[in-house]
Amino acid sequence: MTHDLEVLDMHTAGEPVRIVTGGYPALKGATILDKRRDAKTNHDALRRALMLEPRGHAEMYGVIPVAPSDPRAVFACLFMHGEGYSTMCGHATIALGRWLIESGRVPAVEPQTRFSIEVPCGVVDLVCDVKNGRVTRTAFDSVPAFLALEDLAVHVDGIGAVICDVSFGGAFYAVLPSSRLGLDFFATPLEDLRRAAMAVTARIRSDVSIAHPVEPDLGFLYGTILTDDAPPTEPTANLCVFAEGQIDRSPTGSGVTARLALDHAKGRIGVGVARLFRGPTGVPFEAKIAAETQVPGLDRPAVTVRVAGTAHNTGEARFRIEPGDPLGGGFALAPRFTR
Repeated sequence: MTHDLEVLDMHTAGEPVRIVTGGYPALKGATILDKRRDAKTNHDALRRALMLEPRGHAEMYGVIPVAPSDPRAVFACLFMHGEGYSTMCGHATIALGRWLIESGRVPAVEPQTRFSIEVPCGVVDLVCDVKNGRVTRTAFDSVPAFLALEDLAVHVDGIGAVICDVSFGGAFYAVLPSSRLGLDFFATPLEDLRRAAMAVTARIRSDVSIAHPVEPDLGFLYGTILTDDAPPTEPTANLCVFAEGQIDRSPTGSGVTARLALDHAKGRIGVGVARLFRGPTGVPFEAKIAAETQVPGLDRPAVTVRVAGTAHNTGEARFRIEPGDPLGGGFALAPRFTR
């Protein structure tokens, strides 16, 4: 049976966002995490078809709209990528702000439109700058973010013990300057930084138990963020290597959130201090700690972070999965030629 899927493609600071607009089945479940489990268990072939080659690529990212389960939200979605399903995505949230308003799914109010959406890690509030019906900038207020593991010693093969922190910004990230790995952030080839970040991620996943104080489904390390050595309030750069080695082209909204939560917990930045974050493309996000808050079961303060950026449209498509196509379900290129 032929299966057609319709999508709208966007990007935020260079990181792709493929929004499914038609052809995906309704997901079952009372909560958004129930729907995430349904997608993983029963419809993962569609994720692979949309994210991997020949329709996608190794660094693709996407959004599956679902019915919201939280009454505060006007929209809900799951996030997907080449390896699976993430719990939060800032660059996609920024793109969704523009798409929801400009498609008429959320009524436009000038000069600012405010609404909330539900994502797997919770409900996030959006503020979209609107002029002549077009969204020129989107900001979102994060779910409560916090430092989870402080000054964690990780043994990295070939390097030895390295100190990093694990922080939650909607997903858990290991965070450390690349200089601790003996790598100059700006002089080292991206592929070498990627391999180093993946080594940190693999070691933590192997040796360290990570738990969210409220929701068990959120308790896993999503990736590692390598940073430069800029002072805490100066513009900074970071490289987020997530899932199974994807490089985020954007500064990473949930990663920026995690970094600010970490810096606040260590007394390096206060509420309301704006900072610019740049990813590999150089297009920045602006972020600041919006407020201090609390998380049940957490023995330290948490924060909410406001992250802002701009998304752009790149195209629309109707993809077809034909019966009998040996690669119709998507494929990832093997590291070696296969016989």
